[in-house]
Amino acid sequence: MKKIIISALLLCANVTAFSQVLPSFQFGLKGGVNLSKFSTENTFSSDNRAGYYGGVWARIGAAGIHLQPELYLSGKNTTLEDANGVQNKVKFTSLDVPILVGTKIGAAGIGLRLNTGPVFSFILNDDQSLGDAAGSAIRGRFKDQNVGWQFGAGLDVSKLGVDLRYEQGLSKIGKDDLAAKKLGLFTIGLAYRLF
Repeated sequence: MKKIIISALLLCANVTAFSQVLPSFQFGLKGGVNLSKFSTENTFSSDNRAGYYGGVWARIGAAGIHLQPELYLSGKNTTLEDANGVQNKVKFTSLDVPILVGTKIGAAGIGLRLNTGPVFSFILNDDQSLGDAAGSAIRGRFKDQNVGWQFGAGLDVSKLGVDLRYEQGLSKIGKDDLAAKKLGLFTIGLAYRLF
């Protein structure tokens, strides 16, 4: 009986280890909330304010490492306050394209993920519609878009996932030097794996 139990445990361990090596592809939907804050150089200050995001994700992986591109619409909302105490609410929408690299630890449908990578934000306004932004993202035209870097962790249980991330803006939003700002974001979201 001992030999059968030990053999079964070793077989399960080998199957789990081997499944981490095989190539896999997953695709799903995700959505959540973000807390935005602009950081500026002594001109403005701001408080975190809630926004939203929603879209799709894919995960391609093998040998315990995965690439996770995402595409989602994001509403960002913050308040800017100048040196004189005058407050202005700022709201804008962007099409965000994170391209994350990560790893997953776990087995039997439960796993902890760690991710990091760049995010490209296509701000939607009179100069760039959603269709224009989506076309540029699909063609890989990231020049002149806002760039940030995301760090995060996630927990997967069967087909559901929870993600917690921080995004730091690397490029400034705004055309003139006085209004140029870098955006920092905390996001929490739910993901559902379709396949």
